Amino acid sequence: MIGGPPDLPPAMPFVPASQPPAQPSPEAWCFAFVQRDLLLPAGEPLAGPVGGLALAALLGGASGRHYLGTLAGADCWAVALPEPPPGWEPRPLRAAMMALEPRLSALAGRAAQVLEWDRAHRFCGVCGTPTELQPGERARICPACRHASYPRLSPSMMALVWRPGELLLARSPHFARGMYSALAGFVEAGESLEECVHREVAEEVSVTVDNLRYHGSQSWPFPHSLMVAFTARWTGGTIVPQAGEIEDAQWFPLDALPGIPPRFSIAGHLIRDTLAAMQAGGFD
Repeated sequence: MIGGPPDLPPAMPFVPASQPPAQPSPEAWCFAFVQRDLLLPAGEPLAGPVGGLALAALLGGASGRHYLGTLAGADCWAVALPEPPPGWEPRPLRAAMMALEPRLSALAGRAAQVLEWDRAHRFCGVCGTPTELQPGERARICPACRHASYPRLSPSMMALVWRPGELLLARSPHFARGMYSALAGFVEAGESLEECVHREVAEEVSVTVDNLRYHGSQSWPFPHSLMVAFTARWTGGTIVPQAGEIEDAQWFPLDALPGIPPRFSIAGHLIRDTLAAMQAGGFD
């Protein structure tokens, strides 16, 4: 996801890093969490980095913290706290990310994934020994067997199936009422993205596709996915929703779509961009 608040020049992007500099910046962006809730200033937007006593309260009270890099020259931290400090209030991560401008939303998602990796890999998955942070890289190392654990990434494909004048949209039981989206599913071991698209489309709605086109990707911190979005042309089959996975699936005319995800998610971009291209007659 791209973008930035008005006070962040485009020439000063986010620069990722895992080790803090010898001289920290006087102010820093702190993406602080109590469990899975992101802390935001009470009654105010997260509009800029913090310094002074506010920064000391966030970093000093941390049960865990990880350096993320710099944004517009200011350090960025992922911080885990046992409780909110005065002046800060917890918000569910998804709602908080929707309220932030895109660049900060993406960093909040990055911070959440780093903290979840750290929480879930305190012990070696091979021998059970407590792990240690590895200097110089984002890794936890087992001192006994040297097994290394890096932040986990789970690739997941998204496919928007189309045919002339219509889009195939579906809803899962957990979706908000009236909301439909593109099909999606996790990539299995040994499977390519393209193979995953064909398999998931066949499993979820029993149709076949071709002409796969890559649309874009998005890091999705629920809990650590990489969403890879495609469009795919319908070639045959009648929709049969997968029991237990798909509550409903239908062909929708371009001028009569149901509720769809906002542009906060790549699904919102994929559906709207494809709709615009098809309405303009430049999609085949």
